[in-house]
Amino acid sequence: MPSTANRARLVGTAEIGEEFGVSTGSVTLWYNNRATTGFPDTVGTKGRARQWEYGAVSDWFAAKEKPRLQEAGAAIAGDPDELLNATQVAKALGYKNANQITNYLRNNPGYFPEPDVVEELGTADRPWTRKQWRRSTVAEWAATRRGKGNRRDLAREATLPDVSPEGDADELLAAPAAAALLGYKNTASFSSSLSQGNLPLLKETDGILPAARGSSPAWTRRRILEQATERSNRIRRTSSPAG
Repeated sequence: MPSTANRARLVGTAEIGEEFGVSTGSVTLWYNNRATTGFPDTVGTKGRARQWEYGAVSDWFAAKEKPRLQEAGAAIAGDPDELLNATQVAKALGYKNANQITNYLRNNPGYFPEPDVVEELGTADRPWTRKQWRRSTVAEWAATRRGKGNRRDLAREATLPDVSPEGDADELLAAPAAAALLGYKNTASFSSSLSQGNLPLLKETDGILPAARGSSPAWTRRRILEQATERSNRIRRTSSPAG
């Protein structure tokens, strides 16, 4: 639970989107329909942008997340040594498909547990791997996972690299560098926003780079800066109150 001082701080639409891994459009929609969604009312404005008390927003997301976590807990129950593939893990955790698991492993190393079993399958021409997790591994992660909006957890994330917007426009940059150029606080926020579809210009990658665990998707500096401009313009639009 956030500290008293942290609960009292004010956050805008863009900050809520980044911290809780949702689109700014969703925040606006929940607020506009707060009579039915129960989303907190604003406590003021900063310029023309709406401001909310962080504690109230955090409580709302916690209540929204609770049913999914309860359902996931029931789905994870069973033989602790049973092996689950990515699709089964995603279903047990309440995700729509395995893309979220793949995103965790690829873009946020260390957040989700590495598979307990990796099988090399296919043929020499068309190889593929099957990753599996023990049910106990998934259950332990679900019980101890870093919660959305927990800034103490975010503070422990690896420091982003110091990346200059100047340089070779065609240089390939991995997720940490992209997160830094886009103004995210950490790679986790960037990865979450990417998976939510909030960074449309980065939907397709420009290449791959070596990483601690295999390889990492990468984008050119040019494409990242174009996305930074688009994101900045979108945040300004969505942060302005309607009417």
